Amino acid sequence: MNPRWQNMLKEYAEALIIALVLALFIRTFIVQAFKIPSGSMLQTLQIGDHLLVNKFKYGIHMPFMDRYIFEFDGPEVEDIIVFEFPEDPSKDFIKRVVGEPGDVIELRDKQLYRNGEPVQEGYIQNTDERVVNGRDEMEPFTVPENAYFVLGDNRDESYDSRFWGIVEREKILGKAWIIYWSWEGFSNIRWNRIGRSVHAIGD
Repeated sequence: MNPRWQNMLKEYAEALIIALVLALFIRTFIVQAFKIPSGSMLQTLQIGDHLLVNKFKYGIHMPFMDRYIFEFDGPEVEDIIVFEFPEDPSKDFIKRVVGEPGDVIELRDKQLYRNGEPVQEGYIQNTDERVVNGRDEMEPFTVPENAYFVLGDNRDESYDSRFWGIVEREKILGKAWIIYWSWEGFSNIRWNRIGRSVHAIGD
């Protein structure tokens, strides 16, 4: 083979390997793409929203393990987080934090209470007028250490901590950051959502 072509192929191969290593590093430690597959976070997040998740926000995870190499401040109330679904770690879920470690969470007639005080949640929606025990009524629950209580903004149609319990700190993958793409199909691209901060939408 012509030496010129050999050098060119070598340069392309090196560039490709470097690009793949950088992409893997970024996805593992810094940012990851995530698609909204269901309506549990309506109206804040729409089905078909594509998000970037900040994986660096709460710490640096050890690859392929539920442990932190470095741990920063944990999620705060109202953070929208992506985490491993406790009932099936192969699935990633996205919900809003409503309770931090030590908080007492309670539901009365669909109203959320934290530490005995009603929480004003302008970002939620209710689609069912019925009051269902376990979904809309819940006895006071103290969030344990290194854990978080999460709910969906589409409160009547979300499968969340009310049903399967808390999210452990180590299972949290990152904080929802920005919408980089949004559509219902080729005929309905939501241009007005592209580039928007996730947390600015519900404010």
